[in-house]
Amino acid sequence: IFSWTRNGMHLDIDKDPKVLMKPHSGTLVMDIGGGERAEAYEGVYQCSAHNELGTAVSNSIIIRQSRSPLWSKERISPIIAQKGQSLILHCRPPAGLPPPIIFWMDNNFQRLPQSRRVSQALNGDLYFSNVQPEDSRSDYICYARFPHTQTIQQKQPISVRVLDMDSLNDTLADYFNDTDLFSDKPTEERAPVFMVPSESVSSKMVLRGEVLEMECVADGLPTPAVSWVKHNGEIPSGRASFLNFNKTLRITDVSEVDAGEYRCIAKNRHGSVQHTIRVTVNAAPYWISAPRNLVLAPKEMGIITCRAAGHPKPSIRWLVNGLPIQAEPPRVLTLPNIVYQVIMNKPALLECVTFGSPVPTITWFKDSRSSMLEGNAYVFHENGTLEIHMSHPSNSGKYTCVARNSLGLSENHVYLEVKEPTRILRPPEYRVVQRNRDVVFECKAKHDPSLVPTMTWLKDDRELPDDERFRVDSDSLTITDVTESDAGRYTCIMNTTLDQDSASAQLTVVGECLCATPSQPGVPTDLELTDQEARSIQLTWIPGDEHNSPIKSTTHTHTHTCYEDALHQSGVWHNLTEVPGTKTTAHLKLSPYVHYSFRVLALNEVGFSRPSMPSRQYRTSPAAPDENPTEVKGHGTEHNNLVITWKPLTPLQANGPGLQYKVMWRQQDMEKDWTSVSVANVSKFVVSGTPTFVPYEVSVQAVNDYGPGPKPSAVIGYSGEDFPSAAPGDVRVLVLNSTLAEVRWSPVSPESVRGRLQGYKVQISSRHRTEIFSPNKTSGKLPDLLPYSVYSLEVTAFNSRGEGPSSVPQRFETPEGIPGTPSFFKVSALDLDSLTLEWGPPHERNGRLSGYTFKYQTEELDLPSNQSSFTLHNLPHSTRYKFYISARTQRGAGPTLTEEAVTVLDRALSVTPAFGNVSSSVSEDGALISWEYWGPEKHLYVEYIIDNSKNPAYWQKEKVNGSQFHVLKGLKKGLAYKVRVVARGHDDRAVHHSEELLVKVPAMVSPQVDIATQGWFIGLMSAIALLILILLIICFIKRNKGGKYPVKEKEDAHGDPEIQPMKEDDITFGEYSDEDHKPLKGSRTPSSGTVKRDGSDDSLVDYGDSGDTEFNEDGSFIGQYSGRSDRDARHDSSEPPSPVNAMNSFV
Repeated sequence: IFSWTRNGMHLDIDKDPKVLMKPHSGTLVMDIGGGERAEAYEGVYQCSAHNELGTAVSNSIIIRQSRSPLWSKERISPIIAQKGQSLILHCRPPAGLPPPIIFWMDNNFQRLPQSRRVSQALNGDLYFSNVQPEDSRSDYICYARFPHTQTIQQKQPISVRVLDMDSLNDTLADYFNDTDLFSDKPTEERAPVFMVPSESVSSKMVLRGEVLEMECVADGLPTPAVSWVKHNGEIPSGRASFLNFNKTLRITDVSEVDAGEYRCIAKNRHGSVQHTIRVTVNAAPYWISAPRNLVLAPKEMGIITCRAAGHPKPSIRWLVNGLPIQAEPPRVLTLPNIVYQVIMNKPALLECVTFGSPVPTITWFKDSRSSMLEGNAYVFHENGTLEIHMSHPSNSGKYTCVARNSLGLSENHVYLEVKEPTRILRPPEYRVVQRNRDVVFECKAKHDPSLVPTMTWLKDDRELPDDERFRVDSDSLTITDVTESDAGRYTCIMNTTLDQDSASAQLTVVGECLCATPSQPGVPTDLELTDQEARSIQLTWIPGDEHNSPIKSTTHTHTHTCYEDALHQSGVWHNLTEVPGTKTTAHLKLSPYVHYSFRVLALNEVGFSRPSMPSRQYRTSPAAPDENPTEVKGHGTEHNNLVITWKPLTPLQANGPGLQYKVMWRQQDMEKDWTSVSVANVSKFVVSGTPTFVPYEVSVQAVNDYGPGPKPSAVIGYSGEDFPSAAPGDVRVLVLNSTLAEVRWSPVSPESVRGRLQGYKVQISSRHRTEIFSPNKTSGKLPDLLPYSVYSLEVTAFNSRGEGPSSVPQRFETPEGIPGTPSFFKVSALDLDSLTLEWGPPHERNGRLSGYTFKYQTEELDLPSNQSSFTLHNLPHSTRYKFYISARTQRGAGPTLTEEAVTVLDRALSVTPAFGNVSSSVSEDGALISWEYWGPEKHLYVEYIIDNSKNPAYWQKEKVNGSQFHVLKGLKKGLAYKVRVVARGHDDRAVHHSEELLVKVPAMVSPQVDIATQGWFIGLMSAIALLILILLIICFIKRNKGGKYPVKEKEDAHGDPEIQPMKEDDITFGEYSDEDHKPLKGSRTPSSGTVKRDGSDDSLVDYGDSGDTEFNEDGSFIGQYSGRSDRDARHDSSEPPSPVNAMNSFV
């Protein structure tokens, strides 16, 4: 069964139709695409899975809506600044989730150039250390790109105008007759002042594993240069980078060692200023040992380990099935009435496993709860287990463990049984037997009566052959009809459930004739004890057969009987003395309080005989100890104690029962009387409450029930040491060279050591390095330092307890040295005759790099320190070159790094992806393409082609002007384009390219155009109007020409009237209309007396073509109609055409 919580409250999925849970799964699906407010679903979610065995809880899941809000509308007034002043252009983008990426551009979507003088801060503001006239412009635009929603918001443009007061002053001075209206001083230069941060000291907290960014932006003229150092440490070269023209220090994968004080220093020729940033590295909780699943049987104990670290230290809480663990009274999980069995003189472990909250404390009792177990004979483990070092029969009994906490107590009873050890009393003996004879190996053992023994026989450490000739009895092994293959080593093993004992003997098989063959001597017999004294006795015996080999000597051993005090070792035989083979008696020295039994073995060249039967037992009387413990020492483990230790006596050395040790001590030269205490079964004693590191006389005397041992001699021991209380003084550092320094100090006083001075430690903080010097030294060399580095050291005195306080830190700097080899050096072929060399600065710069020395063939070049690549052109192809490069400082050149290369004909193009976050957005102005690029190449192009183009190889490209944004204009509406960003090398070959984007330009309806304002329409209408006008004129003329027919008829009817002059009022064409049939005044019939019928031929042209036709000043005709035909007029007239003719001709 799955369930969810939101912000710690149960989430009822059935109440919200937009939230559902997938069947057979706990996956939660939220459908918020239908216009619902996403803010309503923000929060901390957690899933729980339940079944009859328990509950599993997921990690917390945080859901937040990604936002890209609009910029608030604001009216930004133009900014007027004087040349040389500092200036800040605030961006203040709207808060988004995740935060937006800020960049400044102009109206043409070109990134604004930045430099040491003009740069963008981490908060997005644009900072001018000092403004210059070229900074004047009206299109400072801040853009905010929201990565998750892939949208870009734009702030209103900011206008900046920079006034050059010097030029303005000169201009006004000339205009006002050299009157100086403004100050005649030029723009004053000034020392640096920090614009960001504004305080002298700031602090910054960063989490472990994240990225630390610190910035310092300075105002000043000339523009200050910014540098960074770490106080008492080094900036990590591998994880640190300097960005934004050294104004930003960025450290990745931050750890605790990056904490400390960082200083940014701004400097120009008028001074410097510095700012301190105190960095604290906190760590979110992380696992040192994460909990792991456990599978346990009923009543089985299990431990779930949960160890976490962090800064600040995290708190740990436990939950069971998603619910916090409540307080619980103690419970003993160990099964009750368990019987533990252990062999005497072996350790015993009694378990008491408990559970409770708070964690219960454990106490142990024996037989009754009248007195709690304590003392050196017992060890109490943290898990509740009771350990007894050496188990004795007196330790047998009932034990009770009691678990207590604030909610109650619980107890459990267990039992301990101490058993006698298993011992082989009569081991098998060496045998030499003839072939086809029988042989018997005896093996008699003793064991605890309550344990069941098992006898096992082995031959050459393997099981006995599966042969009926081998017969195993309860205490013997019999082999019948012995053959040569039966020879070997036979071992008997007596096993019980708790222990075992074993013994071995060799079997030798010989031929049938043993007449003159030497063999083992016979067993001595008839052992007798005479001359019995307290510390000596006389032993006599009868030797056995020599078996053709004289007896060299006899060996006598004795054995101990087992007593309850465990001072004797039953069944263990020890070699006591040797006598020549010719003797049959031995005088034996004895120890008090021993139960002796003796047996005799004879030895010849073949070997030992079988041991004789043991003699009767002889018991010596107890006595006081003859000696005291050895190796007595006194030392301290704490600053206020004295631990006295010694080597205890053996059972033979005890000389009697009730062995104890009398421990005595007194402070040397301070106390006359001894303080003493008696202890038993231990080998150390702790004296508490002593002064720190003072000498004591200590001694240990052995005592038993029959009196004390001899007077012990005293040894000198010292009580515990404490940490030194004073630091070495007058610490000085002398720098000898770039890698060696010498430190000197004044020794600490003996009183402040509070112990035995072991030496001095010099701790070099910048490299976490410690140098140790002997206590009689007051100076020492510090080798293997890094050149051009800042170090800080402290000196401490130390004794066996630890270090004392540190001296005042001493800061010193090492001078420059020669640099290390460049970090890398590679050569790549660009084309047939060019090679490009690239290198990186050395990891160990050891100073300020002054440049690089580059050699090849016979050429040697000096390159600046800021250059990291170089291209050689016009090289012969298929030629091998060897190049050498080394870095230089003021101290000289470092080791050389070499590389070989060959100019070749063909070379595979290395295209390594180096682009990221490539996105696009389309607007009316075009398609805005943005990206991130991490490659070294500077020549970037945006290339595009129509999707599914017939010529896929033809990509159009536009060069990018030093930014990571570019606007593609002129894309056709309604088409899709494939777009990519390409980085090209010096030879215009593609080195890196991004993934292709598909950019779709939407088909937009063209706006309505006023046709009346179009030029082509105006020209067309003008042409049409002109044609209409011409047609109207033609029609008007046609109409007037049609009116001449009635006039001619009238002329024909009236004959030839007098020619009358025309009036001015009659000089109009309007009188030749069809409605007005009045004759033309002043007209007459032509001389030919004929009138043409064709109206199209009878027109004013006939009159106009006459060379004699002229007009009077009043407009009347002069002369008469010529009467010539059209043919004559066309062929005979040489006069120029009249205007009427021209009009008629046009028609």
